[in-house]
Amino acid sequence: MSIDEKSNSELIGRDELNDIEAILAITNTDVDEVEHIVKNNADSIFTWDYTLARPALRKLYEKAKTGQWNGATDLEWDTDVDVEKSVFEDSQILGSGMEQALYADTSLGKWGDKEWLEFGIEGRKWQLSQFLHGEQGALICTAKITETVPWYDAKLYASTQVVDEARHVEVFARYLEEKMGGGYQVNTHLRLLLDDIINDSRWDMTYLGMQIMVEGLALAAFGFLHATTNEPLLKKLLRYVMSDEARHVAFGVLSLQEVYKEMSDKEMKDRQEFAYEASVRMRDRFLQQEVWDRMGVNTKEIAPAMLQDPSRQLFQQMLFSKIVPNCKKLGLLDRNDKWLRHKFEEMGVIQFEDWQDTGEEFTEFELGKEMPALGQQ
Repeated sequence: MSIDEKSNSELIGRDELNDIEAILAITNTDVDEVEHIVKNNADSIFTWDYTLARPALRKLYEKAKTGQWNGATDLEWDTDVDVEKSVFEDSQILGSGMEQALYADTSLGKWGDKEWLEFGIEGRKWQLSQFLHGEQGALICTAKITETVPWYDAKLYASTQVVDEARHVEVFARYLEEKMGGGYQVNTHLRLLLDDIINDSRWDMTYLGMQIMVEGLALAAFGFLHATTNEPLLKKLLRYVMSDEARHVAFGVLSLQEVYKEMSDKEMKDRQEFAYEASVRMRDRFLQQEVWDRMGVNTKEIAPAMLQDPSRQLFQQMLFSKIVPNCKKLGLLDRNDKWLRHKFEEMGVIQFEDWQDTGEEFTEFELGKEMPALGQQ
């Protein structure tokens, strides 16, 4: 049986992956929005089978119970954070994350050290803000998984992740308010992805969208920032959050492995398409349009250079270092004539397919252990 092929226009709303006009056409329509409502179409499932049927998930549950920490008392909130000094010192090691010579013919060509430092500060506020909003998405999605997954062991573990995500929202919100002076609204591409995940009625899609895609990218992003910042409070905060995040991604890998082995090609194609759509949405948000708007720069002017900037390309590619091997572990890359593999090749991220997946790797992130080196995570 042949499976209908959807066009890029049907999947991601545009024919070309790098169509700047289409990417930037998606913007926040209500910048003052405080409450956002999404229709949750899922059934809540009780199970009366309390037997230990999935030892790997029970092991994860036991790890979660002993891995708890208190965001109010385990972090030194009285640490004096000099944001300007911290961002400046970090930029001396890594630069601005952009190859400035590529922007010589744009308005950025007139920037001096002052403007690039301001960009670094605003970029960090934006990055931490998207972490925060993503963590609230995870809080809501994991509560949904607790309701909708039909397995007892999975319900137990998911309940611990709800607590974890509440803690993550707490610490990122506090850091942004107390140390950064506030942040940014949720990026539209991220919000649309969260909407899609919550709106889908199939419980495994909540797993795939949140545990594999959003949490997988977050784990890589947290690891990158943890390895490249010398700000002690932020570094410790990220270390604590990552000890939880690695378990969360493992939860998705261990659960979906069992489910996807039994799915038909047509069912798997739906999951492959969803993973691709999620990947593109997460990639699109890294144009950081909200930052450029705040700095008075027209994103459309500099976007072509940004899409060709090797420094930004490397950073964006690294963020998929968890997603690609986990998708391979789940059998998503090569089903249906390697459909998702080809999409990841187009995105320039397939090189991570043989990196370590997170099914067992989560133990390496436990508190008290030395963090894996960047590139080995």
